[in-house]
Amino acid sequence: MTNGWIDIKNTDMMLIMGGNPAENHPCGFKWAMEAKRNRNAKLISVDPRFTRTSATADLFVQIRAGSDIAFLGGLIRYAIENNRIAQEYLVNYTNAAFIVKEGFKLPEDGLFSGFDTASGKYDLSTWNYEGTGATGGQAGATGHAPEPVPGKVGGAAPPPGLPANVAYDLTLQHPRCVFQLMKQQYSRYTPETVERITGIPKDQYLKAIDLFTSVRKDGDMKKVATIIYAVGWTQHTFGTQIIRTAAMIQLLLGNVGRAGGGVNALRGHSNIQGATDMAGLYDSLPGYLKAPVPDDVDLATYLKRTTPKPSKPAPWDSMNYYANTPKFMVSLLKSLYGDAATKENGFGFDYLPKPGQDCSWTHIWDDMYNGKIKGMMAFGMNGVMIGPDTNKNINALKKADWLVVGEIYQDETSEFWRAPGITTEEQKNINTTVYRLPCAGFAEKDGSMTNSARWVTWKYAAVPPPGQARLDQDIIAQIFLRVRDLYKKDGGKFPDPILNLSWAYADAAHPPLSQVAMEINGKALADLKDDATGQVIKVGQQLPGFAWLKDDGTTMCGNWIYSGSWTEAGSQIQRRGTEDPSGMGVFPNWAWSWPANRRVLYNRASCNPEGKPWDPDRKQIWWNEAAGKWVGNDVPDFRPDSHPKDHMGPFIMNPEGIGRLFAPIGVLADGPFPEHYEPIESPIKNPLHPEQSNNPLVKKFKTPYDKFGSPEEYSIVCTTYRLTEQYHYWTKNNPMNVQLIPEPFVEIPVELAEEKGIRGTDKIKVISARGTYIAKAFVTRRLKPMMIDGKKVYQIGLPIHQGFRGIDEDEGRNARTPANYLTPAVTDPNAHTPESKGFLVKVEKA
Repeated sequence: MTNGWIDIKNTDMMLIMGGNPAENHPCGFKWAMEAKRNRNAKLISVDPRFTRTSATADLFVQIRAGSDIAFLGGLIRYAIENNRIAQEYLVNYTNAAFIVKEGFKLPEDGLFSGFDTASGKYDLSTWNYEGTGATGGQAGATGHAPEPVPGKVGGAAPPPGLPANVAYDLTLQHPRCVFQLMKQQYSRYTPETVERITGIPKDQYLKAIDLFTSVRKDGDMKKVATIIYAVGWTQHTFGTQIIRTAAMIQLLLGNVGRAGGGVNALRGHSNIQGATDMAGLYDSLPGYLKAPVPDDVDLATYLKRTTPKPSKPAPWDSMNYYANTPKFMVSLLKSLYGDAATKENGFGFDYLPKPGQDCSWTHIWDDMYNGKIKGMMAFGMNGVMIGPDTNKNINALKKADWLVVGEIYQDETSEFWRAPGITTEEQKNINTTVYRLPCAGFAEKDGSMTNSARWVTWKYAAVPPPGQARLDQDIIAQIFLRVRDLYKKDGGKFPDPILNLSWAYADAAHPPLSQVAMEINGKALADLKDDATGQVIKVGQQLPGFAWLKDDGTTMCGNWIYSGSWTEAGSQIQRRGTEDPSGMGVFPNWAWSWPANRRVLYNRASCNPEGKPWDPDRKQIWWNEAAGKWVGNDVPDFRPDSHPKDHMGPFIMNPEGIGRLFAPIGVLADGPFPEHYEPIESPIKNPLHPEQSNNPLVKKFKTPYDKFGSPEEYSIVCTTYRLTEQYHYWTKNNPMNVQLIPEPFVEIPVELAEEKGIRGTDKIKVISARGTYIAKAFVTRRLKPMMIDGKKVYQIGLPIHQGFRGIDEDEGRNARTPANYLTPAVTDPNAHTPESKGFLVKVEKA
């Protein structure tokens, strides 16, 4: 979230797409209800199903699953055509005025400039800004780039990076400025085209986008709108670009950085945010530092590749905060390797793994199937149920040598060899050795959780683990210590990373998580002094925040964005102060939010260029001329003493200092503007460019299980979702939850049921090219048939929770078929997230 749960109460308008918070985030959804009750805020629900969220909405619009970019692209078109944009914000706080390199081409044919058919990849050289130096021609006093020369195209070799001085046009009239290119890009997304793609009747669509953009009617800048989403957006092969489109809308309307605004992701578990913060993704290190790659032959090479330089119009300023990457990285290496990390050995940089291949979720299972991965440790991660393509994952595990599962229950992963359809004789031929480790449940362990709002909160253990169950960190620690002993005894090809790993806990076999949290915060390894204030941090003391981090080895910090969470003043994440002086839900002394206890990111953008709040009634921060600094109800996300006249951009993490409507070279793999592509399985060809219907960079695998259905055989769009009554895959082991939802079901439209002769509670088969799901029919009017490009299309929905591990309460009621038998193993080229929200099936009576 750019903002936070409580901040939703400050909004005037909510667009909820790709999520159903009334059912999946019911505690947080109360803040949306507060906004409606206290501010008369409007709520627009866009969903394939009429949900409980939709029931609270001022306007509900049914959409075909997987057509979100068409909906949002049409909204951009409407906002521009009707002048419902934040002009001053747009010019000063986004790259709307930046000139794009000559030779860049929009995807009228479905492909951006630079696509190489042979390699299936893009040459990104034209996805860049025009420079005002030798690469782009000398700009005039206004910063304008030269007019385009017809037929002249830039060279194919990609530039080394963004130009230091960017050509720009503050009038937004240059044909290659970002604003004009964006306007041209979405000119094709007319209401009629959006109707063909999404199935939303034109009049309903216009009503929805008119309502959302009404916050900028007649140039009003006081009102603010928020966009709220969840995995209904992320779990698509173009999920990253859906979210990009939402961010573009919020920049266009001037809603980012403001109370009640932003782009707010609802994380699906209590600590998903914390998991990604701590490098739960293969291509990042803690704090979203980039993971090393084989070409990073030493620390200096890595830092040159990953440390950006400012790229902006010459008269503007950019904080470019990732210029501090060397400080963050060296402090991380010191936390990992302690005294063994020295300047002479690049602070132990060579100890880090440098994968040269894609190690994301679907690739792990594909590599296991192909014999490249011999074993897996799965802790709190039920990979068989998660999918995609559960059958493929089961057959991958059959080929593994060993599997270690740490859980509180037996699950489908630890019992993969008992999946439906595997006979006793087949089980005898499965040679995978399975180890089950009993772990502690959530109430049996302490530690921190980071919620969607980036609030890091400490939780305490209610009861000790039962029997032989152990804490997660104890299991990991004890495995590590035994592995380290083996390296000490027997040596190895490269023992250094293991032997030199810092393990300075009071009890090595049972590391207290409070000590881990302090390590993550960071401490001084030498006396430190701030010359500006005279403040001194003694060696061994906890750091006050990431501003103290150094690149010379005198500080250590396990995650720079968490620095400040456990200081010499104590644990900030254990605070429970209920005071809220602003009345805006900031609660500055309740827990701690990263970074720097800041509640709303990019909050400099809550003020106009002169430093005055757009809405004086919802003041977050502002420029105090007398004090010569930024002050306010929140922690300024900005250099405190940067005077407004310096024109420093509010988006301090970008080299440009501004928000990106156009994503330049190195940001995304599949296009600098989002473009609507059809899901890999779709009932229609793409109306925008039928010859290039799908995203050309979507990853498809080639095992016998990677099959895809054609609309001639599989004509129904299927989407998956979660229920309030179940928590993902493990509450099905709890009798109370099973009594609430005793058996799986499939929601199907009344009209489809009538065509198929299906009645409510009839057992039906949902069949995709990959597998079959069996459950009872839930015949409903919450899903209606839609006209998609002149073709009648049905959508169905099925919950994901039940699998083939169950308890007495569901005995005889559950066919034991996981929902992810149906889903395809195809992934987003940016986030590598698999598709589970829009694929094709057929329905039959069982």
